[in-house]
Amino acid sequence: MISPECIWPLGAELGEGPVWSKTDKAVYFVDIKRKHVHRYAAGTRETMTWPAPSEPCFIVPASDGLFVCGLRKGLYRFDARTGSFDKLADVERDRAGNRLNDGFADPLGYLWFGSMDDDESEPTGALYRVADDGRVELRDDGYDIANGPAMSPDRRTLYHTDTRGRTIYASDVDEQGRLSNKRVFIEVQGTAYPDGMAVDAEGCLWVALFGGGCIERYGRDGKQIDTVAFPCSNITKLVFGGDDLRTAYVTTAMKGLSEAKRERETLAGGLFTFRAPVPGLPQNVLTRGLVRGH
Repeated sequence: MISPECIWPLGAELGEGPVWSKTDKAVYFVDIKRKHVHRYAAGTRETMTWPAPSEPCFIVPASDGLFVCGLRKGLYRFDARTGSFDKLADVERDRAGNRLNDGFADPLGYLWFGSMDDDESEPTGALYRVADDGRVELRDDGYDIANGPAMSPDRRTLYHTDTRGRTIYASDVDEQGRLSNKRVFIEVQGTAYPDGMAVDAEGCLWVALFGGGCIERYGRDGKQIDTVAFPCSNITKLVFGGDDLRTAYVTTAMKGLSEAKRERETLAGGLFTFRAPVPGLPQNVLTRGLVRGH
């Protein structure tokens, strides 16, 4: 049985989007609602926090040693050495009620990310990929909350989530990032919502369940294999890190908890870790489209 440990009880309102920095041996993640970027150094347990100019919705490492952050209405270059945010591109200026949401770098070095209705009620969210010339290209549309893009080890399947619809889709993806054959992969039962996710070296999908108090692992056939239970309700995303890629780091959230639950769930919003039975995939970095020199 896997038992997660809380390694930083920071009480994030909406902790999200952990990524592993092999260079720093650290996990970076965001607190969307408190407008913070955080870093936890695995070896020393040192922590660092930077304020963001608007809600940071995801953070992804780039090959130039910097990061690309999705803020509320645009993509920004983030330099952890100075704490500076420099705008790269506006996104969805025509969708006033939206903000950006989860994102990831694929194995070819391209950025994928979603958007969502900030009131979580209208299907105005979409899924995007950034092209070589830096253009933000629409890849799918019609989500209340577009979430958790992730890719299979063979790079042929993109998983993406309709959180409010409790559905994870799989689409075929080619090397130009074109999607086809969109199909239902997993329908989450009960009252929990599928949030961020990660794929392991065996091609299995680990899905964080917001309101479900757990992460579920699904096989390539979409059948549930395992569950990792947490001492708090809102689990948002995980990343595989460490030298052997078997140390999972997990973000959680206080958002949506009643006052009574906030008092009971003393570790809600904390950063957790557990040892996975199999390694994850290596953390991809951005090399295309938004990185200096490309």
